[in-house]
Amino acid sequence: MTAFADLGLSEPTLQALQDVGYEQPSPIQEQAIPILLQGEDIIGQAQTGSGKTAAFGLPIVEHVDPTDGEVQALVLTPTRELCIQVTQALRTYGARKGVDVVAVFGGAPIRSQQAQLRAGGHVVVGTVGRVLDLLSRASLHLSDCRFVVLDEADEMLDLGFLEDVEKILKLCPNGRQTALFSATMPPPIRELADRYLYHPQTVKVKSANLTVDTVEQFRLEVKTPDKPEALVDVLREERPDQAIVFTRTKIRADQLYKKLRDKGMNVKALHGDMSQGQRDGVMLSFKGGRVPILVATDVAARGLDISTVTHVVNFDVPTSPDVYVHRIGRTGRVGRSGRAITFVEPKQQKELQAIEKHIGMELKPWSPGAHTAAAPVVEKPRRHTKPQLSRNGSEEYRRVLASGGAADGLEVADVIHAITSAAGLDGEAVRDVRVLQKFTLFSVPDAEAEAIVAAVDGASVAGHRIRAELARS
Repeated sequence: MTAFADLGLSEPTLQALQDVGYEQPSPIQEQAIPILLQGEDIIGQAQTGSGKTAAFGLPIVEHVDPTDGEVQALVLTPTRELCIQVTQALRTYGARKGVDVVAVFGGAPIRSQQAQLRAGGHVVVGTVGRVLDLLSRASLHLSDCRFVVLDEADEMLDLGFLEDVEKILKLCPNGRQTALFSATMPPPIRELADRYLYHPQTVKVKSANLTVDTVEQFRLEVKTPDKPEALVDVLREERPDQAIVFTRTKIRADQLYKKLRDKGMNVKALHGDMSQGQRDGVMLSFKGGRVPILVATDVAARGLDISTVTHVVNFDVPTSPDVYVHRIGRTGRVGRSGRAITFVEPKQQKELQAIEKHIGMELKPWSPGAHTAAAPVVEKPRRHTKPQLSRNGSEEYRRVLASGGAADGLEVADVIHAITSAAGLDGEAVRDVRVLQKFTLFSVPDAEAEAIVAAVDGASVAGHRIRAELARS
């Protein structure tokens, strides 16, 4: 069994790995680290979750001279989220050696990043646009940069960044060492490698092995018009702790977000048309566990690395088997089990067969009740059967007062989700929700009001435990 000590890493780096509890290298680390330590260029094909950050990050730490204040290594990432993750990892690996890592990305003040660079940085991790901006302002100098990494190169292609990547590579020294990592290898990425890498060695980790063992995989055959309602049924049946619903387009992501929200679910959307600030807010809510359901496109979800995701739903069949494995790798992390459910339209049998051939197994048919559900998102003091209400518009409604409001981080969607989950209601039973600074008001059917208050009282909403009582007339 290979250990990190067998790969040629120095004692300070091995100590840093011990500090964070890393014991044994993953396949991509075992293959890539010796090649990079020898100074050779590399093409690494591996998914998120395979350990590729350490595969290039540990050799970077080994190559850097902490006594030299110049930028000696550059890591390019497609998204701000990935930039931050890589930066945190490199700071951990280089802590004992005194390696200084600076993150530069859009959506944050450029002046503070310029100041950090002036103060010195051995390694710069940055998004493509911000790195190019800093180079144009002469705030970033790459004349001493000996090590360049392109991380998630296929996503850079998807986002239209390859032309800018080439501009940056042309400003780096000819004698640099270059590492290119990508989950897939479309022709433009292969051509980029041919132009800018010198006799690279190729390392490929079989993607299916990363996730199949820890993820139960199901298929649900459904006609196109029935898919949105089927998604509602699946989420209500599965009751995920946290789920990512993948869609092929931004428009579909928005449509499903609105559909689920209108059904009373606590849900957010994540896609490329959103501003960086909006995306940051959604990511923080999801990572913090305040939002259990995220509807996302593939590109937007690339930077997500969250160990608590229990479910992945492929609302649209992935465009390739590699993308399928990449998506379902979002669950079943860190030794936990996960569940993946793929919606298959009648015309998509070929795509399904390609996925099953790639992973070496058939997807089991999904049906309600044929599983053990994950723990519900909201803690419940009592369980209730779903009230059989006519919804004919003539039933009487009663006002309820709950502690907690905007000052506690509550939003209307959070409140509706908590009420419907705790009391077994559908979203249409909760009306006129008003979130004030310290209190929240909402209306529920009078016939069920006392039972609903009993169920909701003590429930946790966005991390805040609420008290509920019937409002005085």
